[in-house]
Amino acid sequence: MSGILDSVNQRTQLVGQNRLELLLFKLNGRQRFGINVFKVREVLQCPPLTSMPKLNPLVRGVAHIRGQTISVIDLSLATGGKEIIDLSAAFIVIAEYNRSVQGFLVGAVERIINTNWDAIMPPPKGTGRASYLTAVTEVEDELIEILDVEKILNEISPLGTDVSEDVTSSIDTSDMGEKIIFIADDSSVARNQVKKSLTALGLEIEMAKNGLEALNRLKEIAEATGDVTDKVGVLVSDIEMPEMDGYTLTAEIKNTPELKNLHVVLHTSLSGVFNQAMVQKVGADDFIAKFHPDELATAVGKWLKA
Repeated sequence: MSGILDSVNQRTQLVGQNRLELLLFKLNGRQRFGINVFKVREVLQCPPLTSMPKLNPLVRGVAHIRGQTISVIDLSLATGGKEIIDLSAAFIVIAEYNRSVQGFLVGAVERIINTNWDAIMPPPKGTGRASYLTAVTEVEDELIEILDVEKILNEISPLGTDVSEDVTSSIDTSDMGEKIIFIADDSSVARNQVKKSLTALGLEIEMAKNGLEALNRLKEIAEATGDVTDKVGVLVSDIEMPEMDGYTLTAEIKNTPELKNLHVVLHTSLSGVFNQAMVQKVGADDFIAKFHPDELATAVGKWLKA
């Protein structure tokens, strides 16, 4: 099954073209789910799992894979479903989020699909797993659900959002007037993590749920002020977002006269050299592998003053 990702290096060319590839999988039922291929290191048949004392109930055990001990999270349990029973027929998706590696236990792994970010839509209200969905898309007349992995991981091991006193004392925003910090992220958990951290800088914060919503709002502000930087100090944007990804959002900003002076800090749970290359290609001012409160606040403080 690891062969399904053999061509992952060729897939980096999709980045920055508002395109992505999703690895499709199932949990316990017929519903298909998706995860961005760039988050995935490896897919393998579930190895023997070792129970450890005081593990979170959502963690089925740890696996020893290529010299590394990895916690294995039952994605069905984590999203309110029943646990995956037959581990011998199950798979583990090894993925990297926020600079750490996790294993996600799934019932079956199917295939990789190529799609556009503008085909990835916010989840419909009222769906059973709505609180755990960050987006949905349609493939062959079937709804594919994309899970809010940041929310799942935060419930298992919450991340601190406090900025250290050393960092806050080194950033003076008293001359910023009524400028705001703008945040764009499709994950409600990630949005609030960033908001809580940047609130320490003492500026008002406005948020958008995806790149297209952010672009439209920034254009509204620019129309009212003449230049968006009269009101917005810095944009902090996720990269993976429905309808318009962060790279495309950045490129649109830099190619729009009334927006082009806005400093853009991209932050993401994705990692890799291709991100740094794309930061330069689309004209972003900074890149942070999220989430680290001090690093984020320091970067925002720097570009507020730039």
